[in-house]
Amino acid sequence: MRSVVTGQIGIDKKPYLEAVAALGGQRGKDVDLFHVGNMMYAEGPDIRPGRILDLPLSRLSSLRRAAFKDIISSTMPAEEHPDVIVNTHATFRWRHGLFSAFDFDQLSALKPEMFVCLLDNVEVVHNRLHAEHDIDATLKDCMVWREEEIIVTELLANAMGCGDEFYILSRGRHQSTVETALRLLTRPELRKVYPSFPMSHVMDMPDVLAEIEHFRAELAKHFVTFDPADVDEKLLLDNGLAAASEGKDWIEVEPHAFGGRSDGEPIKVSVREILDIAGDVDGQIYMRDFKLIDQSDMIVSLVPELAGGIPGLSSGVERELHHAFEHTKEVYVVWKPKKNPSPFITETATKIFSSVDEALAFFESEGMFHPGDLFGH
Repeated sequence: MRSVVTGQIGIDKKPYLEAVAALGGQRGKDVDLFHVGNMMYAEGPDIRPGRILDLPLSRLSSLRRAAFKDIISSTMPAEEHPDVIVNTHATFRWRHGLFSAFDFDQLSALKPEMFVCLLDNVEVVHNRLHAEHDIDATLKDCMVWREEEIIVTELLANAMGCGDEFYILSRGRHQSTVETALRLLTRPELRKVYPSFPMSHVMDMPDVLAEIEHFRAELAKHFVTFDPADVDEKLLLDNGLAAASEGKDWIEVEPHAFGGRSDGEPIKVSVREILDIAGDVDGQIYMRDFKLIDQSDMIVSLVPELAGGIPGLSSGVERELHHAFEHTKEVYVVWKPKKNPSPFITETATKIFSSVDEALAFFESEGMFHPGDLFGH
């Protein structure tokens, strides 16, 4: 696929996408990766590192056009360069205000087939942004910028005639998201799945959490999975609210990078700024999870059995299942409780299974698995 990958400053797309391209090389996929920002700096050797966005918009535009001209000439004819990733931005929110970071004529000449907007936890983005640039931006600013980047990237995809190939993707803290990105960007034949499971109210249930982890891992072996847990800002909000009730001004958050490794020392996050984005966190979770369902082929939901035989069916899972059904997605449910599911499950599910293994066996029998997609095996 010829893909344009966007995301706000602070996502740290460059090393992440380099890991994706390197993994592709290990799998025999020759991925052409272009970093527009680096190419712009190369065109303007007089520009001090980290200061390119302070240039006049006219010069930014000329540098960007020169970079895209090189990318287009390097990746044509398109049939000889089937897997291309262009690392860029859709918008910038900087001292100039909000402005675009693209030119329609050059995007058309590039002939993109897919647009992906990369996401990460807001506190991690905020920390990287301030570490790399001299700018006064709050958590709220970063949340707003993220929404702008998503919306403009989707508009670009529609304008380029590939609105059905627009995706949001959370880079998360695990190496498996690199695998997910590689599959999404180079394996269009793979099925795309939204794994649905209870989250907040099972955090103190280790056995249930282990069952959920097994469910997520098994789906990730065979599909492109858009996992809602790859961005976990609800935890940030909960910790911020708890700290506020104790009169604290700051909390510390463990930073992360792909592969689960730490970026360094714990991040200090302002409790006041966390409280300022409380509505944004909940609203964006609501929007993002539904969007992840919309861009999937099917939803697979795990309903574990809790103590006393109670079904672990959260309101979020119920709403996700209903949304998927209303949007004509295939709806599969792994129902573990002994108690029978309600009609709101049985009347909307495409099929109900009693175990993850039973579900996987069905998916394989239906030809949903593809050779070579099991982490390179």
